[in-house]
Amino acid sequence: MRIELKRLDDAFHFEAKSETGNIAFMDGGENIGGHNKGVRPMQMLLMGLGGCSAIDIVMILKKQKQVIEDFEISIDGEREQGKEPSLWETVVVHFKLKGQIDIDKAERAVKLSMDKYCSVSKTLELAGANISYKVSVNK
Repeated sequence: MRIELKRLDDAFHFEAKSETGNIAFMDGGENIGGHNKGVRPMQMLLMGLGGCSAIDIVMILKKQKQVIEDFEISIDGEREQGKEPSLWETVVVHFKLKGQIDIDKAERAVKLSMDKYCSVSKTLELAGANISYKVSVNK
């Protein structure tokens, strides 16, 4: 896997491009001289967690012939205070599914993703993050 990063201004705005040509923008906050023109790198880690687990869950539920009409994920994270680097300390993930989905199958799919398949969740856990999650279906 290869990622190319290119600086776009005289501060902290960067374009990240994947080997398949997809682009994401990153920037620093105004408190350090950034312009909020992109996602902060630590936010991108949580986005990666959501994307990784979402792909797993959709794959698992499709194999089980569940019909997903809508799927959203909310992720809340707290970083360590007073430390450098300031790692993710706690992360709470809320999976919100709608459709013809059995709640037991949804919970099992989430558990499999978070405990077994999602490389991002495992990476964050190895770095010390305490990750918890909840699942809602048709709420």
